[in-house]
Amino acid sequence: MSQNIKRILKIVLPLLLGVILVWYALSQVSLDELFIYLKKADYKWIILGLFLGILSHISRAYRWLFMLEPLGYKIKFGNSFMAVFAAYLINYTIPRAGEVARASIISNYEKVPFEKGFGTIVSERIADLIMMSGIILITLFLQFDFIYSFLVAKFNLSKIAIGGIILLLLAFGFLKLIKHSKFKIALKIKSFIKGLLEGVFSIFKMDKKWPFLVHTVFIWVMYVLMFYVTSFAVSELDQISMGAILVGFISASFSIAATNGGIGSYPLAIFAAFSIFGIAKEPSLAFGWIIWSSQTLMIIVFGALSLIYLPIYNRKQQKKQHEMSNKV
Repeated sequence: MSQNIKRILKIVLPLLLGVILVWYALSQVSLDELFIYLKKADYKWIILGLFLGILSHISRAYRWLFMLEPLGYKIKFGNSFMAVFAAYLINYTIPRAGEVARASIISNYEKVPFEKGFGTIVSERIADLIMMSGIILITLFLQFDFIYSFLVAKFNLSKIAIGGIILLLLAFGFLKLIKHSKFKIALKIKSFIKGLLEGVFSIFKMDKKWPFLVHTVFIWVMYVLMFYVTSFAVSELDQISMGAILVGFISASFSIAATNGGIGSYPLAIFAAFSIFGIAKEPSLAFGWIIWSSQTLMIIVFGALSLIYLPIYNRKQQKKQHEMSNKV
């Protein structure tokens, strides 16, 4: 199979899956009923959820500054903010391309080497993974019986563990092979990995470790609160437990990896999680569509504006610097 076909499939298949899941999710509830839920939704909670979502993204953009500083790069907050939103928007079109685009934007406008910028993004993902693991542990503690029965019913845990060990061994073998190889491509990979690791370990070189930690916790608290307060928009979910919210949040978060930006899979993931707690299908799906649609609209608006304004903003910054240098 040619590389072009592979690239096309990587883009088309997740989108196709998303379309199928959208059709399936909408088939589970009548459109008339869904519009009723949308019409009677309390939009002040949706707006509050959007506000909390924006705060989390602002915090993520600001946190990135702490990671690039130890590498010797003081980037403008405006570029960091717009790169974050542009990355989210691009992820809706090509899976995981947003992270590459984000590093490319900073490389283009702030002259941060791509591999170092991308390395800090990988480091971010590690910090986010730790936070997500913490939320899962808290949820396990609060709702162990529900979650355990769900995992046993849906997954073969022993096979997943064996598969993980095999992947780790293969990765270790590949790295050992690259380390001792003298081929040109191996040297390029080593150079890339070196820059990548430098970015990843920037977290340990930071002078501002505590602000970084505070921002990381803040980002994820905002994510959970965004999910929680938006649930109040659907009156049938007024009495929902915090355990159900956390399970729904985890399920919805993982669904984003299944399709571009959770298209189609997000409402179904929430319905699957809430059904464990005996919550009715219609309000669960309605809530899923409401929170996904509102957050997606926010990403589209801010992401599109970011892509449009990035070159304008940087031309203005260059003009200011040129004028200042002329005065000196």
